[in-house]
Amino acid sequence: MSVTTDLDTRPFSATLRASTRVLHDRANHSGYMNALLGGELSLAGYTRLAIQYYFIYQAIEQASDRMAADSVGGEFVFDELRRLPALETDLAHLVGPGWRTEIRPLASTEAYAARVGEAASWGGGYVAHHYTRYLGDIAGGQVIRRLLEKKFGLDQAGTMFYHFDEIGSAPAFRDRYRAKLDTAPWSEEERARVINETAVAFECNVAVFDELATDLDRYRVA
Repeated sequence: MSVTTDLDTRPFSATLRASTRVLHDRANHSGYMNALLGGELSLAGYTRLAIQYYFIYQAIEQASDRMAADSVGGEFVFDELRRLPALETDLAHLVGPGWRTEIRPLASTEAYAARVGEAASWGGGYVAHHYTRYLGDIAGGQVIRRLLEKKFGLDQAGTMFYHFDEIGSAPAFRDRYRAKLDTAPWSEEERARVINETAVAFECNVAVFDELATDLDRYRVA
């Protein structure tokens, strides 16, 4: 998907956010997310999402490892953001001790992970996928954390994915992240590529949510 914008006078972080707002809203208001945030799903219904996140973040964090020495992409590698250890704790609680042999990616998740691998051949592509997921988890993801705590009585294990204790102040971290976006040495053409790949990342998320929604009734609470 190609996204164009005439907001060149704004900081790039503001341009990026404005250019992908519609897709961001589509992801947040997908059928699956509406059901989850509306309290309509069982814990098993949420667990299906956590499983897909494991494969998605495995792809992104493998890309982080490759990007660590990149002059641009390396600026967005934050060890304090890594989600795989938290997801491993959550899945051991949600699925059981044998979770590694029991979980499977959806077709849309496999496509998402493959896209991350392809896009991360350059720093801007990596940043597009990194930005789309982590900043959303730090902010809007906290709504899901509170729901899991209140509805299912989860405290630590089961919700660790949404704990970002190591970043300190979340607003300050987001400001620092946006400043890096604003000062990254991308040309206008490269910035356009970042915006377009960020749109692709949101589409990938929507595809996963849509596939999860195909079996939604099975996980609705009575």
